[in-house]
Amino acid sequence: MRDTRESRLLLVLLIAIAFALITVDIRGGEGSPVDGARQAAATIFGPVENGVAAVVDPVGNAIGAVRDSGRRHDRISALEQENAALKAKLGSDDRNNSRVRQLDAMLKTAGAGQYAIKGAQVIAIGAAQGFSWTITIDAGSDDGIRRDMTVLNGEGLVGRVTTVGPSTSTVLLASDPGFTVGTRMEKTDELGFATGQGSRPLSVQFLNGKAKVKTGDRLVTFGSSKDKPFVPGVPVGEVVRVDPAGGALTRTVHVKPYVGFTKLDIVGVVVQAPRSDPRDAVLPKQPARTKPKPTPTVTVTVQPNGDLVDGSGKVVGNINENQGDGTAAGDQQGNAQQPGNQQPDNAANDQE
Repeated sequence: MRDTRESRLLLVLLIAIAFALITVDIRGGEGSPVDGARQAAATIFGPVENGVAAVVDPVGNAIGAVRDSGRRHDRISALEQENAALKAKLGSDDRNNSRVRQLDAMLKTAGAGQYAIKGAQVIAIGAAQGFSWTITIDAGSDDGIRRDMTVLNGEGLVGRVTTVGPSTSTVLLASDPGFTVGTRMEKTDELGFATGQGSRPLSVQFLNGKAKVKTGDRLVTFGSSKDKPFVPGVPVGEVVRVDPAGGALTRTVHVKPYVGFTKLDIVGVVVQAPRSDPRDAVLPKQPARTKPKPTPTVTVTVQPNGDLVDGSGKVVGNINENQGDGTAAGDQQGNAQQPGNQQPDNAANDQE
């Protein structure tokens, strides 16, 4: 329809009629004059509306379901991301707490031995040079690290620096078969050489073939000339087995290292040796051993009148007092020790 004056007048007229019908319908209430027309229209167009609704409603429901599904999917994704973030945070917190404990233990070890150390983190582990037991740390020549420096952590000796780059260094672990360090035994000062054996305990050969060594003895580093590659007093490990000397000039002792070489994280490179040998000061204090208390024994004898007398001559009871509970005095006497009045069971039966 074109936009003309007549079309505009017709539109205004239709709108006026619509408002008039609405007003009449509202004022008429239930007796509205247009109620019959409404019912007729409902009768004619009702089935059509139901048919259209039957076709359109599933589509609308499907569209709503898809829309809601998308919202639920987005919500689930958001919750999964939040959960992953929380797990990552918890994991990082646990790792940070572990690092704090490692750093604290290492600083205590360095303080006890008066070692000046440079802290570093293990960034790689494996065969950096051949098939040796090595780790790579994130500290190098720019941090003051030099070749043949001692590496330790809060537990004890880790190894020595073998290769140095500007920002990284390679450390040969004490567990490597090519690793050897001079050791000194706690208290007795017996000297030996400890050699790595991979995942097995260190093998230590003492210079004195007759040295008295037992399980539980502890060893520290003896030190090297000019403190390279080893400074003195670093805990090495604890004796777990002693092989008999036999006809050999030296004794072989198996020592479990204090350091767990498969779980290294925070380490320290000794950049300055102590002024004096700390000897055994870095070793942890051993727990006090309590002697087992002896169990007291009491000897009780039965007197002719039935009194029970202990070793000090004190009367502690009387067997005749137990007759009221159904226990025969003769049975009590048979179970007690009567000096000078013991008879075989057969003889007692005959007398009865």
